Amino acid sequence: MPGSKLDPIDRQILAELQADGRMTNVELAKRVGISAPPCLRRVRTLEEQGFIRGYHAEVDARQLGFEVQVFAMVGLQSQAEADLSAFERRCRDWPLVRECHMLNGEVDFILKCVAPDLSTFQTFLTEQLTAADNVISVKTSLVIRGAKDEPGVPFDILEQRLNQTA
Repeated sequence: MPGSKLDPIDRQILAELQADGRMTNVELAKRVGISAPPCLRRVRTLEEQGFIRGYHAEVDARQLGFEVQVFAMVGLQSQAEADLSAFERRCRDWPLVRECHMLNGEVDFILKCVAPDLSTFQTFLTEQLTAADNVISVKTSLVIRGAKDEPGVPFDILEQRLNQTA
């Protein structure tokens, strides 16, 4: 199990930083029960090993004028690896696409898109997404409201699982 490569202090560091990535190293060290220098070394190691991919501010899209959020389910004509990779590259170039996930089943990809208004999304949909090479179908669902938006992973579940296997 990948999470088991980390010791409990590393996992606690990750949980604390996931909850508040802006805390100082001194505060983090205090919360996990070690001194500041080894805490900083551990954080740097977690960054180098890819457990920490970055630090970001969580911005409110609606506050910034992005009133429309849409999930687009995309079907491709070909699922050859080269075609899948080409579609993923194209998604990375579209600013309105904030997330892109390949799925198994009837839908090949699901995209999370944001736009300032419906006409901006419609233009993207008709001029870029449905017009893209290899795209055979697109079904969209407009988000009415969100009930939960919690990034990261549930560390308490990871700890329970690791304790059961120990």
